[in-house]
Amino acid sequence: MDLPRHDLGLLLSLDVLLAERSVTRAARRLGISQPALSAQLARLRDLFDDPLLVRSGRTLVPTSRAEALRQPLNRLLDELQSLVAAELPFDPMAGPVTVRVIATDYIHAAVTGRLVAAFEGRGDGPASDARVVPDTRVIMMAHDPQRSRQDLEEGRADLMIASEPLLPQGAIRSRLFDERFVVVQRRGHPRGTGPFDLDEFCRLPHVLVSPVGGALRGVTDEALAAQGRTRRIAASVSSFLQLPPLLARSDLIAMAPERLAMACTRDLDIFEPPVTVPGFTIHLAWHPRRDRDPRICWLRREIQALHL
Repeated sequence: MDLPRHDLGLLLSLDVLLAERSVTRAARRLGISQPALSAQLARLRDLFDDPLLVRSGRTLVPTSRAEALRQPLNRLLDELQSLVAAELPFDPMAGPVTVRVIATDYIHAAVTGRLVAAFEGRGDGPASDARVVPDTRVIMMAHDPQRSRQDLEEGRADLMIASEPLLPQGAIRSRLFDERFVVVQRRGHPRGTGPFDLDEFCRLPHVLVSPVGGALRGVTDEALAAQGRTRRIAASVSSFLQLPPLLARSDLIAMAPERLAMACTRDLDIFEPPVTVPGFTIHLAWHPRRDRDPRICWLRREIQALHL
């Protein structure tokens, strides 16, 4: 192995190739042409005296040598990133900034508007005072339990916003805000707009949101059971985003996160629940590999400063 003939950029290319298992996708991610990356792969094969990636159908499959290289390669690139970061702090004003955030559908509906407005300098609070960054793009990505951890690890996403049970194992997290539940009904509901008592709450038909799908019992039912009560579940849906249109066309009521309800006040009335239901905490999370990345540190500070 003649290391002086090769540059360290080849190792970054190898890391991306092992992640993408496609020269086309890896070249796009690295911002170089496909022929240029193919030439780099040839040099990598020469450097390690191994094919590294072999074709199987339409994908490239790592050899056993390449698989053995993944963890030490990740550690080496992390150390190099820390070395560069120590000397080159991130300056958001130096060029375009792209923010990629994985979020649940509830976060998309309740928080995205404020997040985008703040980065454009149109938000409320301290984060919008002087944090207008030229050419900022906010990309909100859907949460996929099968891909979110890998997207964070491999840099396709910067951060994730979600409740504790949905966060990838091993992710570093910081509390973003606490959420509570409120009762919602459509505007013009025949019951009127008075406060709910427990009897009426239990008697009226409810929509239950079950993120895993199909459940007919949730935290509200646990709270009611502690008082020896039950409610009437008329429908179960898998997403909080399904609530507003469903409630608008029916006389159903539902328990919903307050921030989501506040985003829909044109169509929904909001009430205090007649039973104490535990809320949940939303976290900002990132992969340990990027804990000291100046760009990620800056993004975390900006989002925390929004006081969402």
